[in-house]
Amino acid sequence: MRNKALLLDRDGVINLDHGHVHRIVNFEFVDGIFELLKYAQQKDYLLIIITNQAGIGRGLYSEETFANLNSWMCDKFLSEEIVINHVYYCPSHPHLGVGVYKKNDFRRKPSPGMILDAEMDFDLDLKMCVLVGDNKTDMEAGVAAGVGCNLLLNRKDELNHDTYKVVSRLADVKRYL
Repeated sequence: MRNKALLLDRDGVINLDHGHVHRIVNFEFVDGIFELLKYAQQKDYLLIIITNQAGIGRGLYSEETFANLNSWMCDKFLSEEIVINHVYYCPSHPHLGVGVYKKNDFRRKPSPGMILDAEMDFDLDLKMCVLVGDNKTDMEAGVAAGVGCNLLLNRKDELNHDTYKVVSRLADVKRYL
């Protein structure tokens, strides 16, 4: 039997999006993230983060700085007995990237590359997976990859779309797991 996963964007879903968050001091967990991840883990979902990190490509911070913040974040989750199975990230940007980071990359959302990498690495049944993002590019990536349930976290009133649903808070995600 193949695995199912809760696929999560980082900025805006796991932490408040203050724009290119790369320092611990600026990292604020979104209300309800710990409860949601514990619940998903109890329901046998793998927990996988799928995040664009154009700040690296733009030269605002390094991959090492990003890796250090990821380690700290994953340790915070682990201290609550939550295991993040993997963090996939794309540092490239097609227009604002610098040097090797200035490129069209199939892993960069809205392309599905990071999700497809997770599918292969973790033997995921994407139809059984749930993706939570706060941007329409997250939804586009999920739809393109064939994710079964795509949820847009949007604190404003917005109608559901044919290919994704809108939730106003993380607690609402539980009914889709």
